[in-house]
Amino acid sequence: MPILIGFVAILVIGAILTYNNLVGARNSVENAFGTIDVMLKKRYDLLPNLVEVAKTYMKHENEIFTNLASLRARATTATTTDEKVVLENEISGAMKNLMVSVENYPELKASEQFTMLQRSWNETEEQISAARRAYNAAVTAYNNAVEKFPSNIFANMFGHKRKAVFVIAETERQNVSAKALFNS
Repeated sequence: MPILIGFVAILVIGAILTYNNLVGARNSVENAFGTIDVMLKKRYDLLPNLVEVAKTYMKHENEIFTNLASLRARATTATTTDEKVVLENEISGAMKNLMVSVENYPELKASEQFTMLQRSWNETEEQISAARRAYNAAVTAYNNAVEKFPSNIFANMFGHKRKAVFVIAETERQNVSAKALFNS
C-alpha cells in the first residue's frame, strides 16, 4: 500500500509540475505577443505623422496614403492575434511601397522632419523584429511543452493547443531587385 501511495503522490506532483510548466509557457507567449502589440501601437501612432509629411510632397500618390490609412484603422481595431499578424504584414508591404515612392521626391528625402520620422520608423521596425524573435522563441518553448511526452498527455487534458509562430509575408521573403526599384 505505501508503494501505491508513493506512486500516486509522484504522479500527482508530476501532473502539477507539468501543468504549471504549460501555464508558464503559455503566459510567456502572451507576454511576448504583448510586447509586439506595444511596438505595433508605436508604429500605428507614427504612421499618420509620416504620411502627413509625405503627403505635402507627394501629391500624386493618393492610393498609397488611402491604403495605409485603411490598414492602420483596421489594425487598431483588430482583436485576434491572427488578424493582427495579417494586418501587420500588409502594413509592412504598404510602407515598402511608400518608401520606394519617396525615391522619386528628392525634396521629401531632404526634409528634416521626414528624415527624423523615417529614423523613428526604422527604429520601431527593428524593435518589432526583436519582439517577433522573442515571441517565436516563447511559442517554440510552449509548443515543445505541448507536444513532448509526457507533458503532451497533460496538455491535451488541460486544453493546451499548439500556437503558430509569427512568420513574415511571402512578398517580404522575395529578393529585392535594385534595378526594378530605380527604374520605376
